[in-house]
Amino acid sequence: MKRTTLLTCIGLALAGGALVAPSALAGGLDLYEISTPDVGLASAGSAAGAQDASTLFKNPAGMSLLDGPQLQDSLQLLYGSVKFANNNSKTATTGDSGGNAIGALPGTSLFITCPVTKKLTVGFGTFSYFGLSEDYGNNWVGRYYVQKATLLGMSLMPAASVKVNDWLSVGGGLNAMYGYLNAQTAVKRPGSDGQMNINNSVWGFGGNAGIMISPREGTRIGVNYLSEVKLDFSTKPRFSAGLGLPTPQLDLGMTVPQSVMVGIYQELNAQWALLADVGWQQWSRFGEVGVGVNTAGPIGSKDFTTQLNYQDTWHGAIGLEYKYSDQWQFTGGFAYDTSAVSDANRAVTVPMGATWRTGLGTLWKYSKSLDFGAAYELAWSGDLPVDQGAGSYRGELAGSFNNAYFMFFSVNLNWHF
Repeated sequence: MKRTTLLTCIGLALAGGALVAPSALAGGLDLYEISTPDVGLASAGSAAGAQDASTLFKNPAGMSLLDGPQLQDSLQLLYGSVKFANNNSKTATTGDSGGNAIGALPGTSLFITCPVTKKLTVGFGTFSYFGLSEDYGNNWVGRYYVQKATLLGMSLMPAASVKVNDWLSVGGGLNAMYGYLNAQTAVKRPGSDGQMNINNSVWGFGGNAGIMISPREGTRIGVNYLSEVKLDFSTKPRFSAGLGLPTPQLDLGMTVPQSVMVGIYQELNAQWALLADVGWQQWSRFGEVGVGVNTAGPIGSKDFTTQLNYQDTWHGAIGLEYKYSDQWQFTGGFAYDTSAVSDANRAVTVPMGATWRTGLGTLWKYSKSLDFGAAYELAWSGDLPVDQGAGSYRGELAGSFNNAYFMFFSVNLNWHF
């Protein structure tokens, strides 16, 4: 490696550490939107794009296809509309509807890639693709199931890529995830409610691996595998004064799902390119999320937790890139993801459902070394019915999240050195 390139890479790493800010996500728990340019494609072709430093996460094999050291810094604003409409004829508890449980949340990501030799490229990324943050308030009808909750996974990912030959590249990385869990739930008691709080943080580890095949110029086929990450939360609940409840150790084992994504990038002519992908996520191994007091009698650890009956999901997306000029590029894409939970098993703690995504984006090449990007995406899940807890101590909770959606606004800077 040339001395000047080495110094540039060290400088990028130091600058990157100063640019990193905490990331917050909400809604679907596992999101493709990490403020990178492919938000404007609804993430279509993400495993084969390999056009900027964020390929470190989407497919690390693509890093060896980038020219020179690169740094990408991105900001994102998420707005979620998740509003509960109560079915008064079935819900056992009185209270308000909880308003919009999500609202606006910021996010950020940072990726750095640097060639070491003609064949070897290394990089580092920090981002969050897994999380949920919701606040229904203290007096809503579902307060015995959840009032406020934050579940967040922040990933640190060193990675490397090797260009095996002119048509094949491979890559891999370590996914070191810091998991944070905080939840507040009302406790049903005669007279006035009590309250339970849990708080815990853990580290979990996994891997990321990819293959990139370029059979001819203008064509790329990518396959990416992201392993599961186990977040073994374990903590004792804290109760408000006067409840006199025991505090057993709660083992809330959660597994961030593994996934496989296969993507293609195909240049149609000098201006147009087609991107598409299909993918799978193993949500059936997710674990336990619901936390609340399920009994009025003697309490054991299982009286606080709920095993969620999740199912694996499938993803498909297609998008287009249009190069208007040497300075301007525009993108658009559509995607669909199946639901990780059936209507019968949906819970207000995690209001998930099948999702349609539509994205639009633009890239402005300000100079040879600096690009500016902006993107917008709408992720729409429609109506999400809920009916849980019939016959339980906490009482039946029935209703629907009507017209649930998320909007993502992202901006990014891409430096080429």
